Amino acid sequence: MLSAIRTLAAAMLVFAGPTAAPVRDQQQWVLDALNVEQAWTVTKGAGVTVAVVDSAVDGQVKELRGRVTAGPDMTSGTVTRDVPPGRHGTAMAGLIAGSGEDKGLIGIAPQARILSLPMVTDDEPGFAVPPLDEEQSADSPLARALRYAANHGAQVVSMSIGSYGPARSEREAVSYALGKGVVLVAAVGNDGQSAYTKDNGTSYWSFPAGYPGVIGVAATDKQGKPAAFSSDNLSVLVGAPGVDVPVVKRKSGYELSEGTSSAAALVAGVAALIKSRHPSLRPEQVAQALAMSARGRPAAGYDDRTGFGVVDAAAALNAAERLTGMQRSVSVPGKDHFGQGQDSPVPSRPGADPWRLWLYGGGVLVALITFCGAIVVLNQRKEQ
Repeated sequence: MLSAIRTLAAAMLVFAGPTAAPVRDQQQWVLDALNVEQAWTVTKGAGVTVAVVDSAVDGQVKELRGRVTAGPDMTSGTVTRDVPPGRHGTAMAGLIAGSGEDKGLIGIAPQARILSLPMVTDDEPGFAVPPLDEEQSADSPLARALRYAANHGAQVVSMSIGSYGPARSEREAVSYALGKGVVLVAAVGNDGQSAYTKDNGTSYWSFPAGYPGVIGVAATDKQGKPAAFSSDNLSVLVGAPGVDVPVVKRKSGYELSEGTSSAAALVAGVAALIKSRHPSLRPEQVAQALAMSARGRPAAGYDDRTGFGVVDAAAALNAAERLTGMQRSVSVPGKDHFGQGQDSPVPSRPGADPWRLWLYGGGVLVALITFCGAIVVLNQRKEQ
């Protein structure tokens, strides 16, 4: 039953407690792991809107004040209502676009804007993607959120949410958003230590991370190694810090987080940097830039724990630059289109050879003259 499958979802984030040191000191390892400060010499995400599909974002947090647009409640296709700010969505938005104001937490793309699209609640005992009742409209809340984001100026969508089951409406909405050029980033889940994973050597797939075209993000620790809790399956494209990551709290203050939620939000911030610098870059090229430039690539080139490695923001910008160059026409000197070498002969004019025409024409003329001469001679003989 579809509704039964989609009621179960992984809690993507655990809040580990308040931070003891200044938050910028606490988050320095995260910035270093992603090589963000070097990327900031190129861009800080200006001009990009990141849609946060999560619980509602608190736009009054000092790091986000003035840069959050509140979208409608995605759990209803017809009713618009105010949704109270959520702990989880606020934390994710801060990781993406925190301004660092007054020595506060700074996000990966501190000049980006946030579009808050609430579709989950994070009340105890956790939050989940709301169930899709088979008798409801064909659109799920996530499908509505993706279409709304694509139609309202979002260049990146961050989805630190998950559910154990795909839905047709969501696949179609993912395709729609990708077709609009929107980069989609999602957490792969926190099932790395579940009984199923231990018995089968792989984790359940979590959606939306499992949909084709979505950048699935796993969590790594301070040493760049896969976090034990992080799900491992082929939906993983890249990894990012997900252990002891400082996040903003509603109203004020900070706390530490643990989960693939944080990792996905951080990568969404890097995607915002890329889109700020290269707004025309297609979603699949952004994914390619992230993957081809990742650090700590597994020995085999890829594995289902960290994908192609840990995201490197500066290297990803460089990779995106190269991919952008591939879109442009390459300047080639006029005489060297096919490299060096002997030129081919100039093609002859179409039609018959002129010299042969003259030869044939001359032969016909001689034949006519001879024929006419023979007739004249015969006539003269008859008269005699």
